Amino acid sequence: MKIYTKTGDKGMTKLVGSSTVSKDSDRVESYGTIDELNSWVGYIISQLAPENRAVKNELAVLQNLLFDVGTDLSTPIELKRPFKLQKESITWLEDRIDEYTEKSPDIDRFILPGGTSAASMVHVARTIARRAERAIVRLNWTTKINEQVLIFTNRLSDYFYALARYLNVQAKQPDVFYERSEKVFHKIKEDGL
Repeated sequence: MKIYTKTGDKGMTKLVGSSTVSKDSDRVESYGTIDELNSWVGYIISQLAPENRAVKNELAVLQNLLFDVGTDLSTPIELKRPFKLQKESITWLEDRIDEYTEKSPDIDRFILPGGTSAASMVHVARTIARRAERAIVRLNWTTKINEQVLIFTNRLSDYFYALARYLNVQAKQPDVFYERSEKVFHKIKEDGL
């Protein structure tokens, strides 16, 4: 089986359902950036130490969810196919964010991306996730998409931020604070004040 189709030789590509769009369209940019993020997550998995098996497994789950996101973005809504990404995926991601945040010390200032090599790689994933979100927001202005995809990608950068901090905590690597940062985060008290 050949993997090249020659349909892209003139700058066009096919979506799910065989409609054709330009390779520089907002739709292709959005799912292409998700694909880039998924590839980077695969690289992170390959570089994590064996003792980080739980994080590796979690990232493998995330890779499947990212593939769901890409599928939804590459499927025109007019096809009326069921969406792959569901609300439960957002809940799963929020649970992971909450757990990692709870396991990391409170901070009230901005931190610099970095620390261990694992945390640094995860910070790169965070920035790719933000770029993907911007592309998806841009697409959402011109076409209807699965609204869960937009919410999920909004949570992704928070997830990677929380995971990077947790990986540093796990390695006993303290956060490096931005030197000129004023206090920007305020702890919310139980009574909401």
